[in-house]
Amino acid sequence: MTTRATRIGLVVWTTFVVCFLWLPLVLIGVYAFNKSNIQSWPIPGWTTHWFSEAWHDPDVRSSLWLSVKVGLVATGTALVLGSMAAFAIHRFRFFGRESVSFLLILPIALPGIITGIALNSFYVFAGLSLSWWTIVIGHATFCVVVVYNNVLARLRRTSGSLLEASMDLGADGWQTFRFVTWPVLSTALVAGGLLAFALSFDEVIVTTFTAGAQVTLPIFILDNLHQGQQLPVINVVAFVVIVLTVIPVVFAQRLMRDTGILRRGAAAAVIAK
Repeated sequence: MTTRATRIGLVVWTTFVVCFLWLPLVLIGVYAFNKSNIQSWPIPGWTTHWFSEAWHDPDVRSSLWLSVKVGLVATGTALVLGSMAAFAIHRFRFFGRESVSFLLILPIALPGIITGIALNSFYVFAGLSLSWWTIVIGHATFCVVVVYNNVLARLRRTSGSLLEASMDLGADGWQTFRFVTWPVLSTALVAGGLLAFALSFDEVIVTTFTAGAQVTLPIFILDNLHQGQQLPVINVVAFVVIVLTVIPVVFAQRLMRDTGILRRGAAAAVIAK
């Protein structure tokens, strides 16, 4: 049994770790509302003026649109490839199965700079010009891993007897997928997609090697970080990136904590039919 002192110590240590991780992010949010264009403490006043400045900046808007477009396409690609790979690894036994699984997970374990250099070398070798499509390919290499892990974990938690019962009672492949498989996997796919989009939206290292002349929002922040006059706008852009990254992660965490079945009684509906 844990003592009172142990519980208090764990609470204090957890609070310290959370503050250590979140205090810089909170500070960026505070500076986004700073009235002055100079970062100083205490803040002389509060304003939302810099949000308007950032929104009407054509470079910010074009970078935001590029990041959203790349994130959506990379996420869609990851959902298709990641879920297909997860089904193949879960349902079939073949030579080299564990090696294939390891190779699928490896890209997210490698340092981003290694992945970026490798992709850039491949593009040069293949004669591909750097564009937003090369960014999508680079982001998909690690977004696929997120979807693959989520779907595979959900498949392993799902009893195979559900599918067997559905087919034994007369349901065809489409009915089994619609009423049994999809309700179980839906939240895993949504959570994987949200996490993949969040990773793609704020990725900067791989993007640096695959973007060429394209400027995503994180690259815009990095390029303009040391310009004093742009610092208030950069704080606003960084704050928006934090918010747009945190929201999908929160939703994904809540979905993955769920049982994974959006439509309760779906299997019973199949059996009744």
